[in-house]
Amino acid sequence: MTIDRKTFLRGLGVGAIGTFAAPALLAGHSSKEASSTAVKLPAFDASGPEPFWAAVQASYVIEPPLMYFNTGGLGPAPRRVLDIFTRTMMAHQRVSDTGHDLFDGAREEVAKFFAVKPEEVCFTRNATEGNSIVAAGLRLAKGDEVIFESHAHPGGSFPWVNQQQLNGIVVKLFDPDPASPEGNLERIKALITPRTKVIQVSHVTAPTGIVFPVAEIAKLARQHGAWFHIDGAQSAGMFPFGLRDTGCDSFATSGHKWLGGPHETGIFYVRHERQDTLAPIEVGAYSGELPFLPGTLKYVDSAVRYEYATRSAASIVALAEALRFQEEIGRERIAAHGRALAEQLRAGLAKIPDVEILTPTRPEMRGSITTFRSSRLPYDKLFGELWGKYHCRCRPVSEQKLDALRVSTHSFNSPAQVDHLLEGITTVLRKA
Repeated sequence: MTIDRKTFLRGLGVGAIGTFAAPALLAGHSSKEASSTAVKLPAFDASGPEPFWAAVQASYVIEPPLMYFNTGGLGPAPRRVLDIFTRTMMAHQRVSDTGHDLFDGAREEVAKFFAVKPEEVCFTRNATEGNSIVAAGLRLAKGDEVIFESHAHPGGSFPWVNQQQLNGIVVKLFDPDPASPEGNLERIKALITPRTKVIQVSHVTAPTGIVFPVAEIAKLARQHGAWFHIDGAQSAGMFPFGLRDTGCDSFATSGHKWLGGPHETGIFYVRHERQDTLAPIEVGAYSGELPFLPGTLKYVDSAVRYEYATRSAASIVALAEALRFQEEIGRERIAAHGRALAEQLRAGLAKIPDVEILTPTRPEMRGSITTFRSSRLPYDKLFGELWGKYHCRCRPVSEQKLDALRVSTHSFNSPAQVDHLLEGITTVLRKA
């Protein structure tokens, strides 16, 4: 079937363009063209930033009375992201098209965002899928060792535990040190042996928001010939960084947390010169070339080898739009805003009796996550009270028996919301 690309573009609301190309759709149009529901952001004024952040908040579909503090679990997508997702999906359904020709434009957007080459990134469903590719694709042998922190999310730990059960690899855990980056380096170093093949860390730990010194850990891994993998589910979109600067061999993240992409989107990075070391664990169309059967599969010379079969083009296009929205707000500005709210929360929590803050005190070891607990009330009871009576959606942390609450502060949160949360915590604990 011949597809009329002009009709397709009109279906997206982009307008008729003589020659259709993915970059034109994904990067060439303005924010206004991207979405009829987009909220125009005013110029940022540091002396009075409230109108700017109010416009950012209005760019999301979350409405009062809900105050959402669980971006670390699942982040909301901006209106413009949801809009382009819906329009792209409908346009493809009208002509029953895969939209695969849109992927390269989105890939370029991702590569620019993380300061890497387009051939070093592919699209997954989430960080867990990328972590699983590394765990299975390195083809570790019985007795080979992998090191990661005890606070790893199940999406980061389960793939390795599964390999331990299937193939007899050895999992070695270290408890993260909340006091110093040097302490974490020493704890990793103490576990390294000649059988160490992989070192993995969460860029930012999910339970308590510890930021690991990834560049230094990368150097340590290289010194011992180990593969260094980062689970970046909590860092991507929380604060800016270049993947090359981290020194990692591979990096996995989800699009549906801090990046603000649609559900079931992910990004997986593998350094180009390391791709032949990491075998794809699932393959299909687009993974490589196999002219006829029987024959030999030749992988494509890029990370696309890990990306196979039919994918949701609408999700991928919308993820690229989410990255552009972050760039429009300003990635450093997002990080500073989230951290300022975390500092506000931290200062307020310090004034409440019987509250213990588990997130590190050193500024370089924390970002926009604050985790705390109280001896006055079980964490699940406090969670229920804050959610049911104050409409504050936090995240209970039961991992490693931490029994705490995690608060994520992002671009759509405000100082007034943090004050409301603190009022709720204070009142609930006073009555406990």
